[in-house]
Amino acid sequence: MVGKRVPNYIRIHDALKDEVENAIWKIGQRLPSERDLAERFGVSRMTARQAVTALVDEGILERRVGSGTYVASRRVREKMRGTTSFSDIISSQGKVPSSEVLSYVKTAPNDVECEKLQISKEDLIIRMERIRYADQIPICFEITSIPYDLVKNFDKKNITSKFFKTLRENNYEISHSEQIVSAKKASTELSEYLKTRVGSAMLGVTQTSYLADGRAFEYVLSQYVGDRFEFYLER
Repeated sequence: MVGKRVPNYIRIHDALKDEVENAIWKIGQRLPSERDLAERFGVSRMTARQAVTALVDEGILERRVGSGTYVASRRVREKMRGTTSFSDIISSQGKVPSSEVLSYVKTAPNDVECEKLQISKEDLIIRMERIRYADQIPICFEITSIPYDLVKNFDKKNITSKFFKTLRENNYEISHSEQIVSAKKASTELSEYLKTRVGSAMLGVTQTSYLADGRAFEYVLSQYVGDRFEFYLER
């Protein structure tokens, strides 16, 4: 039985994708124009554009208005299993994590924080807002809420820069987390924080993390830049 002929745009898509994966085209490098690609592969410009558009949709390439098409920066990836700190995720991918603390206060919890952290209105929390970076590129904006009783003996720096590590060093066993992921758009404020366009795609994540004894130790509201971060499942 004779197999079906592979469409030209798929052939071009696969060839370019292989070249990107084999670093023939490096991250941030500009690709030839659609006209040049059409000549190279012996197809119409429309077919070349179709192949490029598919690669853009997959996040492999990115278009820059008035400039051309470039190999996109690799997205940070988080496996949706277990509980891992942002810093650990970034470091595991060969990037340098960092944070900018926008606010850090000891305050009363709101209703949602009481529910998620299993505390009462009479309890106090630490609430902090941060921008998280990978290789100095802003990846997400997050609001973190932590029961004050849990961290009252910790230094602020240990909480803002290496919270998970500090917990482990103080003999707290981290167990698991619950995450909810949703699609959002960047507001004007977020676009300024994260150096992205107003209305660009964002990944909204709410996460509650637990210790081995069942206590919730962290509730986080995060908003990730859609083309710089992705989640994947492993079964």
